[in-house]
Amino acid sequence: MLISQPLFECVFVKRYKRFFADVEMPDGSIITAHCPNSGSMKGCNEPGSKAWISDSMNPKRKLRHTLEIMEIDGVRLCVNTQRPNGLVEEAIAEDRISELSGYETIRREVKYGSENSRIDLLLERENERCYVEVKNVTLGAGDGLARFPDSVTTRGTKHLRELMSVVESGDRAVLMFCASRDDTQVIEPADEIDPVYGQTLREASQKGVEILAYGLDIEPPTLRLTRSVEVRLPPLSAPTG
Repeated sequence: MLISQPLFECVFVKRYKRFFADVEMPDGSIITAHCPNSGSMKGCNEPGSKAWISDSMNPKRKLRHTLEIMEIDGVRLCVNTQRPNGLVEEAIAEDRISELSGYETIRREVKYGSENSRIDLLLERENERCYVEVKNVTLGAGDGLARFPDSVTTRGTKHLRELMSVVESGDRAVLMFCASRDDTQVIEPADEIDPVYGQTLREASQKGVEILAYGLDIEPPTLRLTRSVEVRLPPLSAPTG
């Protein structure tokens, strides 16, 4: 995927009010960019880090620029959570995800389930349907390990319930982790952050939801899913106290 809007290198200053990020431009000016990330961005919002913002070229937009990529300790991260769905769709269309090859059509944001949900990607061929939910993973834990989520996600847990229902109805269901840290080798659930999600993820896996992960290569302005990443679901530790 080529980020088609003009992309500018800058220095990250701070994130605030969830969707605002101040960055310092090469001329020393400070501008406020849109931060399209509803998570905590734990570990990937370090002041003084290199960053890249895109320019919508729309002077009427309230925040003309968008925070796209961060670089922290030499690791690049895609923090724009609007990118992964397109990245996975592109990789499927180009037959770079072997587990999801051979489908004839791809549709986005299709309504499904009993909890008023929309699936990120619906793949179809003849009478077969495959529901693909995409999650962006940026929380690093060192030595190539990344974890999800970076904050409590009741929405993510709801999606797992919906995927389990898909399997029960006879269709295929896939949870795809988009490993948006370019150093990621393994993904695990962040049980210490959201144990309910971790437990539900393990239940979903046991009930037939396929858990996949692919890693992202980041060379601004290009983002590309290139490699399979291991997913580990270690036993959930019993609560103490």
